[in-house]
Amino acid sequence: MNRDFSSSFRVLLTQKLADSLSAPLPAFTARRVHGTLSLPGKATAVIGMRRAGKTTFLHQLRRERLERGIGQERLPYINFEDERLAGLAARDLHLLIEEYYRRYPALRGQERVTWCFDELQVVAGWERFVRRLLDSEAVEIFLSGSSSSLLSRELATAMRGRAWAVVIHPFGFEEYLRHHGHPVPPQPEFLPATRRSALERAFLDYLAAGGFPEAQGLEAAARRRLLGDYVDVAMLRDVVERHGVTNIAGLRWMVRFLLGNAAGLFSAEKFYADLKSQGLSISKDTVHQLLRHLEDCFLVRTVWIEAASERRRMVNPRKAYPVDPGLIPVFDRSGKANTGHALETAVLLEIERRGMEVTYVRTPEGHEVDFLVRRPSGEVELIQVCADATVPAVGARELRALEEAGRQYPQAARRLLTLTHDALPAQVPSGVIAQPAYEWMLAPGG
Repeated sequence: MNRDFSSSFRVLLTQKLADSLSAPLPAFTARRVHGTLSLPGKATAVIGMRRAGKTTFLHQLRRERLERGIGQERLPYINFEDERLAGLAARDLHLLIEEYYRRYPALRGQERVTWCFDELQVVAGWERFVRRLLDSEAVEIFLSGSSSSLLSRELATAMRGRAWAVVIHPFGFEEYLRHHGHPVPPQPEFLPATRRSALERAFLDYLAAGGFPEAQGLEAAARRRLLGDYVDVAMLRDVVERHGVTNIAGLRWMVRFLLGNAAGLFSAEKFYADLKSQGLSISKDTVHQLLRHLEDCFLVRTVWIEAASERRRMVNPRKAYPVDPGLIPVFDRSGKANTGHALETAVLLEIERRGMEVTYVRTPEGHEVDFLVRRPSGEVELIQVCADATVPAVGARELRALEEAGRQYPQAARRLLTLTHDALPAQVPSGVIAQPAYEWMLAPGG
């Protein structure tokens, strides 16, 4: 490395370090994250869709430690997305560490320092630097970034088992309420009529607007344009550029189809045939690869069928969802409100936030239950989502599917989630929990 470059990097990194140790932390809406945030000896990678709030979450971690009495000098934050750092390599990162301990020599080997590295993936060889830092210093490390090199599929290989992933989605409903200054009821199932009406109005607004932080408070046209830009950037940066995708037309067709048909079934074979019928040249392998890339960058979430055999799992279509219900009206061309699809999407994303394993169930009688979830504690639950179960035929169909699936999985609890309190069925069979979805979302353990 040229001496002038090295000197320039040292000056810039020193300035970034000094700023992070003295600047006030930005204001933000705290995120509700379930599960373990860090493990000894491992770096925590904060992953998720672009613009979901990963950088903000790093500052939340710093503030939580400040509130526990840890001094800000032990909470450095460095953002590497700076054009002046172009050409910085892993071998230069020691300048940052040495400068830090030159300022605080008494901390070296004596006090744990929490390093927050944002967009570190732009530095070639960052993985070696992080592993060496874990091995040589008393540190806690949090990483965040937009590139799929920091997503779960590649993270394990890059870090050789030294990383722990924490996923950040756009706001869930509880976070949405706090962000907008609405009270979060400790007992949402026990509210006076006026409070319940206000809560249900907020829930409908959440399903329409979604949870991307920057989209909050925008009028509908501006919000849709912003969210459309998010999708375009994810396609370009996290799929096309990252993976060298050349079939751009096929990628755009897939994105429009998946995001415009939320909660629908997706068969790679059928999609391949549809594209061929439209005169688009694409291979079956490319279809599978594109879907995998869209999942990797968190734009799309998919749910497999519950199956005892791998073959049955593979031959059945998956259910596909956008990473946020606010994306549905951006791509839906039906002209319908699609509140039911938004509701099912929001429930799936809450399941993911809570770290549950999820599949869907097709009963021997041919009916479907939206989700079979397995909690980290080992509990199993069947969840059916229905916007309005008051229509007798609709309610009977949804409850019948739950009953049939309950015979297949007798150990599973059964739950029916509706849009509002007034949408609950008139009669609920014994053993079925029926409640508005927002009550389930606001409960501490779901």
